[in-house]
Amino acid sequence: MRRLEGKRAVITGAASGIGRSSALLFAAEGARVLAVDRDLDNLRALSDRSGGAITPHLANCDVEEDIDGMVSMARDHLGGIDIAFANAGINGGAEAFLDQTVGEWEAVLRTNLIGTFRLVQQAALAMLPQRHGSIICTASVAGLRANAAGAAYSASKAGVISLVQTAASALGGTGLRINAICPGLIETGMTRTIFERAASRGTSDKIGQLNPLRRAGHPDEIAEMALFLASDSSSYVNGQALAVDGGLSSMHPTPPRKS
Repeated sequence: MRRLEGKRAVITGAASGIGRSSALLFAAEGARVLAVDRDLDNLRALSDRSGGAITPHLANCDVEEDIDGMVSMARDHLGGIDIAFANAGINGGAEAFLDQTVGEWEAVLRTNLIGTFRLVQQAALAMLPQRHGSIICTASVAGLRANAAGAAYSASKAGVISLVQTAASALGGTGLRINAICPGLIETGMTRTIFERAASRGTSDKIGQLNPLRRAGHPDEIAEMALFLASDSSSYVNGQALAVDGGLSSMHPTPPRKS
């Protein structure tokens, strides 16, 4: 039997990267998926590829009314929610810490943390009557350690990890679970410039060299963790921030040894 047979899922940031891989994997495992993003064309292509198991939904994950609307859409179109994957996020740019503005921080926090909070809250309210459900949030290794990303992004993802921990406590006894995934360096639209810059310099082989696996990750590898957390296989996993980073966060990064 497929691992998500009969489940109903909402996935944000679903038009590309981790969200896209997760939507396709969830659908292949039997779920009906409401795929949410600002890129309607890619969402429609995703729906076509899934044979209709994925329903596209245009929304901004930094707008409260849009978040509430996607939860209402899931109730109306899917009949409810069993899985909510708050995956949408922005990186906030690469400006030096002393050059960043309050406005830049507000934009990052509004999408990555406040938008995530609102989806967690509203999805939980939708799930409470059924006494079961899995909520998943995309955090980052940047929320665990310094120097993995810019300050605003890192702070927002540290906030997501705290949100998951506090929400798990707040939802105690309800049958709902919530966990965070902390990806390392994954090749997505958000990180494309890193890979393009390395290719132009002829240093692609050095990407990911600071983690023990000595490589970057792929969105499909994060989707597999999301599938585990969405499924009943993780029924006793709750309130956790799980790093999927090639081992980067398990150590103090050091230059690779020459063979």
